[in-house]
Amino acid sequence: MGTARMWGEMGRWTIIVLIQLAKAILRLLLLLWYKAGIQTSPPIVPLNREQQPPLHPEGNSSGKDQTYVGRRSSRVVRSLQNTPSLESRHWGSPQQREETQSRRAEEMNQPPTPLGLQETIAESIYVTRPLLHLLSLGVWGQRSWKPWLLSAVLDISSLSLLSDLKDLNRRERAELRRRTILLLYYLLRSPFYDRYSEISLLTEIASGDWVRPLMDYLPAWQKIYFYNWG
Repeated sequence: MGTARMWGEMGRWTIIVLIQLAKAILRLLLLLWYKAGIQTSPPIVPLNREQQPPLHPEGNSSGKDQTYVGRRSSRVVRSLQNTPSLESRHWGSPQQREETQSRRAEEMNQPPTPLGLQETIAESIYVTRPLLHLLSLGVWGQRSWKPWLLSAVLDISSLSLLSDLKDLNRRERAELRRRTILLLYYLLRSPFYDRYSEISLLTEIASGDWVRPLMDYLPAWQKIYFYNWG
């Protein structure tokens, strides 16, 4: 957006091409050289704060202020001072918490599934799809159906070729589900949106106001390439 204001549309598309080219080169390097397998989003495993050591460890010798005993029920509960943050709070037993943490750590630390030739081609298609879409936009223009159809065919082909891979870890299965759900974005991408989806949404507005905020946002959303196609 800043580039468009400073250097106009030509500068904007130049920056988009350079960013997508850099991303594609790095991802292909991970795929072909480092054998990183199916690349997930986000590429770095999010920090699991439940597995981080507490700032104030429990279990001191005196047990002072660690628990509170109810006056009437005599129920022993953790004191408020030693209650973990809401993000890392666990309502199960300590043993259940340790088992859950161990299972999650094991799932997240699993090595990437080795890809055969077919799966490597499928992942390469997914990685290079933004570049091919940009190239098709330059050849046929933004109003043409050909870039939309080319991108859809590449996404569906990549998912179809990867569907035969069975021994996937949890993150890889979640990534394929995410890519499948993102196919719905094609309903909001031009020219399909301009021809069909916009009319349907305008019809919905006539029967209710819940679509109006979406309609106000979509024109701005479509002008930012990375929100729509990146």
